This record gives sequence, structure tokens and C-alpha cells, in this order.
Amino acid sequence: MPAFAAEALSTRLVSCGEESCLLVSGTRTDADAQVAINGRAVAVEGARKWRVRVPVNTLRQWSAPSARTIMVSIDGVPDEADLPIGMLMGIEHLAMLTITAK
Repeated sequence: MPAFAAEALSTRLVSCGEESCLLVSGTRTDADAQVAINGRAVAVEGARKWRVRVPVNTLRQWSAPSARTIMVSIDGVPDEADLPIGMLMGIEHLAMLTITAK
């Protein structure tokens, strides 16, 4: 495994005030390693175990239409993270979405 590789990337939708954000989290071996999402550097919270919130509207601008994954790079080492189902799809492409409470 590369020295700065991300392990166990996870994504989920969260509330960010009046808008929705994608919470991306993962781990890195070097607490100073730069994290980028779809090629854009992001400021993360945490050290080796990190997380970042990206507004959904910002992520739409950074991603291809109907993207199902994002590219997360740690010190230039890329890894793919799955997006929540249907997140960046237009509603005309979504047949059904079931939301359950935790």
C-alpha cells in the first residue's frame, strides 16, 4: 500500500445549516498529507482520521453529471469513493428513493 493511501473512505449526506453537504471521511498515515476531492484541495478536520464537509452544490460543480463516485487523493495518491445512491442524478432518472430513519 502507498505511504499516503486512504483506507476505508466513506461518504454520506449530512445537514449543513440550510443546505445539504457530503461528509467525506477516511484515514491517512501522515497527518500533514494534503487531501483533494476531484482534484481540488480541501481543508479537513482531524489528523490521521479526517473528515470534510462539501456542499452538494459545490460537489455538483466539481463532478461530471450523474457521477456515482468521487476521486479522493491523499498526497496525490488517488482512490475512488462511492456517492450515496442517486445523489448527483437528476430526479427524472431516479425511479424510487427509499429513506429510512436510523
